[in-house]
Amino acid sequence: MAELTISHQKSKAGVKRVKKLSTKVDLTPMVDLGFLLITFFIVTTTWSLPKTMPLNMPAHGDSINLGKSVALTLIATGNNNIFYYHGNADEAMKTSNYGISNYSPIGGIGEIIEEKQIGLDKSFKGGRKEMMILIKATPDASYDNVVRLLDEMAIDQVKKYAIIELTENEKKMLRQNKLIN
Repeated sequence: MAELTISHQKSKAGVKRVKKLSTKVDLTPMVDLGFLLITFFIVTTTWSLPKTMPLNMPAHGDSINLGKSVALTLIATGNNNIFYYHGNADEAMKTSNYGISNYSPIGGIGEIIEEKQIGLDKSFKGGRKEMMILIKATPDASYDNVVRLLDEMAIDQVKKYAIIELTENEKKMLRQNKLIN
């Protein structure tokens, strides 16, 4: 606390004296406040460390055959669109087993993944554990698009997924649907 000390001096006749004030400032509360702020900033920065999601990439080697009925391919395109198809690309085009979706929580790619999981639970012994999602991206897709697809894998608890390159056949499909040039 600040403390003011007033000293009174006797004045002589006819001469006015000004009262002299001496100030003594106690900085203890200010130091306490400084340490509280330092402690607050240290604690909040250690609590807000960035969180990362583990990404397991397949080892290089021979490719594996994937059952057509358990495969779902998601292709991130520009303008926040996702082109998806079930099974083999050629068969999906012939049977119209493909579509275009977005990242919206309602009616987006999350619902398509959930529908595939429910279908596999009904028709396969292993159920949704057997589902394999192939994630691909066009050159005009943003990094955020791929990260959002990876987040969707964590949200929908998809155990098997891989990030792979587009094939020429898929590029042709995307051109037919006017999703790439």
